[in-house]
Amino acid sequence: MAIDPHIARTMRVIGPLRKILCFVPRRRALLLLPAAFALIAAGQPRGYPRSYADTIAAARREGTVVVYSTTDRHEATAALNAFRKRYPFLRVDYRELESPTLYNRVIAESRARKPTGDLIWSSAMDLQIKLVNDGYAQAYASPEKPYLPNWAIWKNEAWGVTAEPVVIAYNKRLVPAKDVPRTHSAFERLLRNKAAFYRGRVSTYDPRLSGFGYLQLTQDYHASRDIMSLVGALGAARVRLHTSSGPLLADIESGRSLFAYNTLGSYALELATRNPDIGVIMPSDYTLVVSRIALISREARQPNAAKLLLDFLLSPEGQRHLARAYMAPSREDVVPLAGSKPPAAAARPVKLGPALLANLDRIRRQRFLANWQAALDAE
Repeated sequence: MAIDPHIARTMRVIGPLRKILCFVPRRRALLLLPAAFALIAAGQPRGYPRSYADTIAAARREGTVVVYSTTDRHEATAALNAFRKRYPFLRVDYRELESPTLYNRVIAESRARKPTGDLIWSSAMDLQIKLVNDGYAQAYASPEKPYLPNWAIWKNEAWGVTAEPVVIAYNKRLVPAKDVPRTHSAFERLLRNKAAFYRGRVSTYDPRLSGFGYLQLTQDYHASRDIMSLVGALGAARVRLHTSSGPLLADIESGRSLFAYNTLGSYALELATRNPDIGVIMPSDYTLVVSRIALISREARQPNAAKLLLDFLLSPEGQRHLARAYMAPSREDVVPLAGSKPPAAAARPVKLGPALLANLDRIRRQRFLANWQAALDAE
């Protein structure tokens, strides 16, 4: 007769516990039982240290985890549902925020010693690193750390959950096939050679108002000093500027824009599965690969629940759920959906670390944006 898998799991846990508890004084054994049964009920991940049962028990007492995130909730729904299935005693209070708002709110609430997000999850990698650098995160050695690439971890405080390409999306129905560019320079030539056709029909992020937009613009500049020439071509095309991915992609879906430059690949690829008119280009000269960075805030009121959610997002199960929403995994032992990562030769991962802070210096940022504006207005 088949044994229920939950009973089988309980038996596997109880067997070793019986051997351990028989050598422990009765009073001490009684004190250990709540943690032991919390481990059984919550399903402690395989391979995690025995002490993780204490983290699960503490999270149970906290009861909630507050998430501040730039990720659209519907993109993360499957992963969050799987997390709640594993830890049904936790409520997930998920709050979507644009990256500058998220960054400023964490700082303001932390300085005022007010409750803030427990887990802070944002695609504005540089702003996340600045939060860590300025003391707004707490260190935590995730049991999943050995399975992550070096570029995805900084100081045990910032964790790269995904590895997503920055792409050019376009409307296949309205863009002639011969016009589709495969490199950044080809895109610039197209905008200059067919300026009248594409004028007012190209969109991108506004780096003055979008944290992600500023990040990818500065990383473009590090990858190619010729990028300001492309900015000039965008200016000549009277580029439409947006602060988030939703309106950016809505522009090309409706046909108001024919190209969405430097959009986040996961959103564009997911849209392409629903709308056959949407095409996605990963430039062959280089494709930036960025990550949604998670950290546990210094003022977290539910730090143990935040640890559980962080570990789950970094685990094979969590990564698989994110990958199905085209958020390619940062782990190399989880297979991404076909076409959700660029070829290795073109991939340019943005590494976590202090180098990301340089462009956030106030004077440097002002100078960079002034140069961007001058290039945009030049033609």
